[in-house]
Amino acid sequence: MMSPTTIAYGYLGLAIICEVLGTTFMAKSAEFTRLAPTAAMAALYGISLFFLAKSLRVIPLGVAYAIWGGLGIVLTSIVGLFIFKQSLGLPAILGITLIVTGVVVLNIFSNTVPH
Repeated sequence: MMSPTTIAYGYLGLAIICEVLGTTFMAKSAEFTRLAPTAAMAALYGISLFFLAKSLRVIPLGVAYAIWGGLGIVLTSIVGLFIFKQSLGLPAILGITLIVTGVVVLNIFSNTVPH
């Protein structure tokens, strides 16, 4: 049987995936003028928040939100790069690297994160 911490991080992972997919559909919605991408975006954001809330049973709010936001930024940047052919300049790459570093430090060294 999986531990509550493993389940909570699974929920957090699902929340991140749904948030990134929702943001991708937002870009496809043409400023909410296309119904299908707009509806998909709204549904995916709702599902994302549902799983984020479920993860909060175990993971502290600040930690969960930092991971959710940080990894969401990184993955959304990757989607922009490969799906939408958007470029990332050196400052953007540096900033994303700092975000990833912060999430890693938070998870490895923080006493507030369940291990």
